[in-house]
Amino acid sequence: MDRKSEMADLDRIAARRGAQFVMAFGRRRVGKTTLLTKWAKRTGLPVFYWVAKRETRSALMSNLVEQLITWERGGTRSTIQLKPQDWDAVLGEVARVAGKRRCIVILDELPYLIESDPSFLTYLQAAWDHRFKQTEMRLLVSGSHIGMMTELLSHNAPLYGRFTSQLPVESLRFTDIAPFLPHYNVHKRLAVFAVLGGVPAYLERWNSKESLAQNIQDLFFQRTGWFRNEPTVLISDLTRRETDGYEGVLRAIAAGNHTRDRIARAADIPSSALSHYLPRLAEMRLIERRLPATVPPSRHRQSRESRYVLKDSYLRFYYRFVDSNLHLIEQGLADVLWERIEEQFRAFVAETFEELCRSWVLAMARKSLLPVNVETIGAHWSRDCQVDVAAVDFRGKRALLGECKWGAGKVGMDVLDELKAKASRVFPRGKQMRVSYVLFARDGFTSALKAEAAKQGVLLRTLTEMEPELAE
Repeated sequence: MDRKSEMADLDRIAARRGAQFVMAFGRRRVGKTTLLTKWAKRTGLPVFYWVAKRETRSALMSNLVEQLITWERGGTRSTIQLKPQDWDAVLGEVARVAGKRRCIVILDELPYLIESDPSFLTYLQAAWDHRFKQTEMRLLVSGSHIGMMTELLSHNAPLYGRFTSQLPVESLRFTDIAPFLPHYNVHKRLAVFAVLGGVPAYLERWNSKESLAQNIQDLFFQRTGWFRNEPTVLISDLTRRETDGYEGVLRAIAAGNHTRDRIARAADIPSSALSHYLPRLAEMRLIERRLPATVPPSRHRQSRESRYVLKDSYLRFYYRFVDSNLHLIEQGLADVLWERIEEQFRAFVAETFEELCRSWVLAMARKSLLPVNVETIGAHWSRDCQVDVAAVDFRGKRALLGECKWGAGKVGMDVLDELKAKASRVFPRGKQMRVSYVLFARDGFTSALKAEAAKQGVLLRTLTEMEPELAE
């Protein structure tokens, strides 16, 4: 797990002249602390790392100063109990010890500190404006409470306009998870990715020497399972508010309700309340508002064809299969529960396969390896037609349509014929689109389809072929 992209971003920040103030944020267990500390150590610069805990204001101030003095003394702890009067004194010590040298100061889990004393932000603003800004310090603050961290960027927040960089730390990509699952082939790895996403702390708990079914039963279907209370903890970490309404919305979307009206009915909340919940959940990257890729960008704001989907894989799995079956888990009926969901599991993984196929199209578009230029990439849906993959060049009047098949067996000519039939409904007469095609399969393609695809210029890809292309 090298996080090359994030490491490169941080390296560029370290190389800049003058003081730097960086906010790093991402969901729980995504590996922010590991990323920051590994990078800091790699720079060769002096590094001070401190993590806030849920303690009183005075305890936090004392602890920070004590750790700072220990750092200044090369690891020798002070025998004198230090009791600073306020944050101005504490941050003054940070400035004194850091001095004018180029160094890295990391204040981790900033939300805990803010919860203990909201006035800290005002002190930090003053310290940056009058002390830190004149140094060569690289000051990084981080936190898992995305709601709280993003509030720091609002125009009325004390630190507004002070950050020189923002670093969102995302989950790992599918192509990055193989080291966590050394005994699984690419198909099983995709199934795990569908369940856990790319969260390192989750992946570390998966035992690839055991079957998919056994891991799911051990991790999710036990009363004492590690994942049991994770959704509530995660959402409370992210929102800093009551969790019931947020969980209700997530539960509704996971159950297949993707429009505002259906979400409101399923969650049993007024439709007007969604104007509060949906933007917040999107801001925290737990859900995403999607439009058909065939809707021109000029119509995006006015379009009523939007759908809301769960973006977080773990929550998507939990609310789809675990949350509604807690009564079976309480009775220790893990085998019964697995039998109940096993027949739905392939279709669940297929959704992630479709998302991965769309990611492949984007990756190929960035390399100019598609038969069309691309303005929008996604899926297409309407009352009479649904297409898994759609990429459109509205200016050039070109499009790429694709189907994704995760079922067992090789894909044949019937799938291509069906996709071509859909094209006339996606782009009816008058839209004058030149359409190309791509087919994705779990297990490959028939000889007849391969021969016809070669003649017609139809792209064919299996997951095994896609993986290295996505990693490049």
